[in-house]
Amino acid sequence: MAKYPFTAADLAALKKWDTPTICNGLELLSFDSRSYGFTVEQMVAVDRRLAPIVGLARTGFVRAKEPPRGPIPPREDWYDYVAPDGIPTIAVIQDLDHVPGFGAFWGEVQTTVHAALGVEGGVTNGSFRDCDMLAPGFQIIGGRVTPSHGHIHMTHMKCDVNIFGMCAGHDDVIHADFHGAVVIPHEAVTRLPEMIDRVTGNEALVLGPARKPGFTSATMREILRRSRDEEIH
Repeated sequence: MAKYPFTAADLAALKKWDTPTICNGLELLSFDSRSYGFTVEQMVAVDRRLAPIVGLARTGFVRAKEPPRGPIPPREDWYDYVAPDGIPTIAVIQDLDHVPGFGAFWGEVQTTVHAALGVEGGVTNGSFRDCDMLAPGFQIIGGRVTPSHGHIHMTHMKCDVNIFGMCAGHDDVIHADFHGAVVIPHEAVTRLPEMIDRVTGNEALVLGPARKPGFTSATMREILRRSRDEEIH
């Protein structure tokens, strides 16, 4: 098994926060995290009530508009690739068609197989279908819902992908929920809980008074004066 500067338990701990909160924590660690590393278009979740998914990216390209024009990766190689080996995985698949999602990769069969292998879920700019027959608890954050497979096929695996502006590669840590997805740098995984606690404390400076009667702009001015060294969203 490959060595990482975090454990499966470290990733599991990040599931208690939604993806915007993860982004907040990353902003304290790196200003550049405000500029890249997250999805920037509206996405569709299989079930908004499911917990966030967190895992190592297992990446691939798919197309569905036309049949394959040449050799394609054997399907069994993909399943070998995505199966977790001690650390959770997420299938992160970029649809290369001019209209992404023309045909759905994800449906009853693929979610059932991936869930049985232990994959956390999927993130894609493409589509999914069979909404009432998907594997229970298997989360997909996708671009749309469509009815057909089309000519869906994988063209490459273990490649750099772009999911609605989020660039990700093999072994990147992905955190995703119905808001979208974000890449967490490996070195940030174990530091995020501390940063999120800091963000939560800063927000409490505003949220507590704002939720009480008598809150005014003067109150907010005083809060900002006292916390001018801390950024409050």
